[in-house]
Amino acid sequence: MEHFPIFLATTGRRIVLSGGGDAALAKLRLLLKTSARIAVFAAHPAPEIVQWAAAGKLTLTKRAYDHGDTICAALFYAANEDDAEDKRTAAIARAEGALVNIVDNLGDSQFITPAIVDRDPVTVAIGTEGAAPVLARAIKADLEERLPATLGTLARIGKAFRSASYALPFGRARRDFWRDYYFNTGPEAMRESEAAVRPALDTLLQTHLGKSARDGHVAFVGGGPGDPELLTLKARRALDEADVVIYDRLISPEILELARREALMIDVGKEGFGPSTSQATINDLLVEHAQTGAQIVRLKSGDATVFGRLDEEIDAIEAHGIGWHIVPGITAASAAVASIGQSLTRRGRNDAVRFLTGHDMKGFADHDWTTLARPNEVAAIYMGKKSARFVQGRLIMHGADRATPVTVIENASRADQRVLETSLGSMAEDIANAAMTGPALTFYGLAPRAAARAAHDIPLEETA
Repeated sequence: MEHFPIFLATTGRRIVLSGGGDAALAKLRLLLKTSARIAVFAAHPAPEIVQWAAAGKLTLTKRAYDHGDTICAALFYAANEDDAEDKRTAAIARAEGALVNIVDNLGDSQFITPAIVDRDPVTVAIGTEGAAPVLARAIKADLEERLPATLGTLARIGKAFRSASYALPFGRARRDFWRDYYFNTGPEAMRESEAAVRPALDTLLQTHLGKSARDGHVAFVGGGPGDPELLTLKARRALDEADVVIYDRLISPEILELARREALMIDVGKEGFGPSTSQATINDLLVEHAQTGAQIVRLKSGDATVFGRLDEEIDAIEAHGIGWHIVPGITAASAAVASIGQSLTRRGRNDAVRFLTGHDMKGFADHDWTTLARPNEVAAIYMGKKSARFVQGRLIMHGADRATPVTVIENASRADQRVLETSLGSMAEDIANAAMTGPALTFYGLAPRAAARAAHDIPLEETA
């Protein structure tokens, strides 16, 4: 992030613009929405600028901008549509302490003006670091359609009511009140009339004052394989409401970004055969925070019900009478197999698929190797990188064909996904040589479909 987005207080502040043509008009149409004192310097201003000055909306000086013109100004816009003049005026403004924007010159500007969706006092600013203005405008147009015109009215009424809401305890009680207002009571009242909104707010506040505080609760949420677009709507809603998020090592940064900024984020990462947070510690954290009344999201990679030690955590909180529910997620096997164009089951090939773990609490995990070694069996092996030689040896020892296809998918669904195509006879060596550092899932009995390679440009590390 090269430009940090902020909202600048403009009331009573001075903003200066140099220029009188089309570029100046475009900026002024936006600046005139603010409560700033706007000063324009232009020897030959456009008629619209002259009219705005006559109406008292800005101050116009009909000469070129010069030294002393930006004293006490917060912002300066160089909109002269002339590179030499923009450079001259920008240098003066910088020397006089104003932040400088040069229209259509990102490199020499100290700030940029985003595309804005205006539902005053609700403002949505959209920036692309100057890389894709067309994309910013497209996002703006989409948001303009989605956000109702009445949103600004609801926000203005809500703002005036803010001090009354302080009668509610700080934190979740107030958030619940405002969520109820903006998504239920407020819109319903607006459908009747604007005058009906304030009485509805008074009634709503009394309702919430009479409510008991919510008990602590744990949502066991499947965070999916890593791509935030594969997160369910229910999971997104749980993250938005959470006071505390207790998350696993494999949860991607993009998904963690979706949690509320005020939420307490607790990393309880576990790594097979490596440093780990003990299960007892995780259980204690869930109980400790839930007993304070916190709404907790226990965020697990993939689906919470697949190799997630879910039952142990449920048992721990149930022993203390704490409520819970499960939000399913897309397990890594589903995302990974989709990326190679295959299906986990296929009529005439296999009518069952096994989800296995490469290791358990005692070390490498043992399975029904005799059944797995039969032709056309398919298995998705989680946490199988370090147990690859063990799995290979067990299957070959029980008669499996060394030519059986094996596909290993690292970082499934993420931008840095890698696919390794190998066979049972070569898998241990090929996995070791691939030096995979991210989470990987091994598919025994499946090879990538040729069409998927071409369509998705999957990088394959060819092996024997």
